[in-house]
Amino acid sequence: MATLKEKIGYALGDAAAGGITWKIMSIAFPLFFTNVFGLTVADTATLMLIARMFDVVTDPLMGSLADRTQSRWGTYRPWLIFGAIPFGLIFALLLFTPEFGPMGKRIYAYSLYLLMMAMYTAVNVPYGSLLGVMTDDDNEKNQFSSYRMVGAYAMGFITLFTFPYIIEFIGGEKLADGTYTVEAKQHQYAIIGVVFGIIAAVGTLACGLLTKERLKPVRAEKFSFKPFADLFKNKPWIYLTLIGICTNFFNGFRYAVAGYLMEYCLHGDVTVSGLIINYTVFMTFGEVTCMIFGGLSPKFTQWMGSKRKAFTVAAIICAVFSTLFFFIPQDPAYIWALIAIVILTSVGIGLYSPLLWSMYADVADYATEKNGTSSTGLIFSSGTMAQKFGTAISGSLVALLLGISGFVSGTDPVTGQTTVTISDMESVRSMIWALFSLFPAFIVLIMLYLLYKYPIKK
Repeated sequence: MATLKEKIGYALGDAAAGGITWKIMSIAFPLFFTNVFGLTVADTATLMLIARMFDVVTDPLMGSLADRTQSRWGTYRPWLIFGAIPFGLIFALLLFTPEFGPMGKRIYAYSLYLLMMAMYTAVNVPYGSLLGVMTDDDNEKNQFSSYRMVGAYAMGFITLFTFPYIIEFIGGEKLADGTYTVEAKQHQYAIIGVVFGIIAAVGTLACGLLTKERLKPVRAEKFSFKPFADLFKNKPWIYLTLIGICTNFFNGFRYAVAGYLMEYCLHGDVTVSGLIINYTVFMTFGEVTCMIFGGLSPKFTQWMGSKRKAFTVAAIICAVFSTLFFFIPQDPAYIWALIAIVILTSVGIGLYSPLLWSMYADVADYATEKNGTSSTGLIFSSGTMAQKFGTAISGSLVALLLGISGFVSGTDPVTGQTTVTISDMESVRSMIWALFSLFPAFIVLIMLYLLYKYPIKK
């Protein structure tokens, strides 16, 4: 029987990965790369696409490698214990802007981003796989999954809510309109990278040290490509992986465009009674909601009678309120109405998020029963791959579609300064608004069809 300390320890793993590094990479990186670092829109889109092709190879290989790891610390835990420090360090370096020209910045960003994706894979795939060896009790798996999501969303709340206040604390030179200069923003992001990189490293290490592996994976005797081939014969895995990609497309569009939404549709940060509502705080309201309803997800699932039914209802909630968002005026005066829709949409996200990982555990059990050997790490790696694929492709599409609508960014080859120009503001604003609302709603429709076809009825 797992202890409370172990459940909290497991939650710290996703607090570090999902609540800090992935949250900042999802919500801040598109805006950071174009408006602060100085990449062009095309470079930003291409960077994320290349990284995803890289992940298609590294994620399943990491899963297979993790399944075959044998050490005094277990099968999956050593990857967290020894990967914690490099994980935090590379993240910090990625938010640093070097004084390079356009080509130098491009090389730096591509190299560090790919390194970060590799390190994220090396830590997060074994972390997800831990769920398959900590317990064989289905209800306890749901509890661990729920703690994981609460940990991720709680830390996501802390990360996003404190973001503008850390920026204000760091300070720097301001322009006449009260906004910070690009140089000041570069310094702010560099400090933020160091602060959150340290916290992410500590959380990852704590997870590795506090958790226990009670079950022994049924190992294949030697490396084989058969587990990879078996995946594509596993119908539940195919549908669940596509569902996972859709959930991350849904979140990815919203997070990637949130910074642009505040900057160009609502004309910058909105201050209400001393509360600074920038793009991170705007999404924080959703994080709190996800944290609450992530904790309620196991009870909701029991009430609905199956994971698939619970997931379907949660997805419908997301579709309805995402569509409603589109019809609210692009005006700071409606900030609380916009936040209300974000909160209601996040009810659905909070309810389905824990279910996805619990369903991956079901798929891993199905595969072990069918094939006779464990491929838990490989199967959970597909969940991580779906997370990175969906989030980054959506981020890439956001950059690409903004470019098509008239948004242009880059680095001046003479001065090395970051430049941003907009040829058609109305077109850019309309695109941003649709990317936050209608695009995600359409993705949910695809998700609902896949849930209908998903064959495991648990």
